[in-house]
Amino acid sequence: MRSLAAPHSFRVFVNSPIFRPIKLPFLTLNPLSSPSRRSPASVQCAVQFRPCIDIHKGKVKQIVGSTLQDLKGGDGSDPVTNFESDKSAAEYAALYKQDGLTGGHVIMLGADPLSKASALEALHAYPGGLQVGGGINSDNCLSYIEEGASHVIVTSYVFNNGQMDLGRLKDLVQIVGKDRLVLDLSCRKKDGKYAIVTDRWQKFSDVFVDPDVMEFLANFADEFLVHGVDVEGKKLGIDEELVALLGKHSPIPVTYAGGVTEMSDLERIKTAGMDRVNVTVGSALDIFGGNLAYEEVVAWHAQQNASAV
Repeated sequence: MRSLAAPHSFRVFVNSPIFRPIKLPFLTLNPLSSPSRRSPASVQCAVQFRPCIDIHKGKVKQIVGSTLQDLKGGDGSDPVTNFESDKSAAEYAALYKQDGLTGGHVIMLGADPLSKASALEALHAYPGGLQVGGGINSDNCLSYIEEGASHVIVTSYVFNNGQMDLGRLKDLVQIVGKDRLVLDLSCRKKDGKYAIVTDRWQKFSDVFVDPDVMEFLANFADEFLVHGVDVEGKKLGIDEELVALLGKHSPIPVTYAGGVTEMSDLERIKTAGMDRVNVTVGSALDIFGGNLAYEEVVAWHAQQNASAV
């Protein structure tokens, strides 16, 4: 790594098989703040590289996502580790700031104090430039925004015990605002469909990533983050089917992560996602011990943005 520097309201009852077996409560939505059905074609016009900083026990690591465990004490012990850096999270954040990369995510892979401290150092190094996730809830979400996060990323708190908890989702929106909330829809294949997984990707929920779910959840979030957990950290190639699903149906900006190994994978994401799916590269990058040059990916990112002007 180089040197790092008072409108009317209406009530909606959601009655759809995607939410079974629970009965969802009535929701009060504001028609001025809740978007109507949108065409995904209007979401964005250029693919962006979104960097990442994954933190486990205070260290920047790249792990095989499907090996994370949700053990007692919340330490997320014993994952299969691809790489552990001798650089701090703050140094990575400074690098991303130096290269003008926005929308990257800092993920705390455990609830330990060292990981939180490391994440806060990264946010302080790049105020407003990074999103943060891992153990986010209604009690702590605002504090991370105040510490410099542009957005908070939430999964397990909203998809609780396998179900979508709309009360919690609405609480988060009320506290930090829709424009500062990213919903993590990371998923694994189950019976031919993509089921959202929670609790360090070990538990399948009863909610699936499909057009109706994305359209509904877009009313409550600024972006989606989707890890293809079946390929995450394995450097075996991307989940092209998932990328195509996101590109075709997500009404808001979405970032895909998982399986990128070489530059051609970025072009595959660009094509399959119809220029609407941003991409995160982790274990494959040379700054995380891989063979793919970080600077080459940054140059590719700049080229995408230049061609969109």
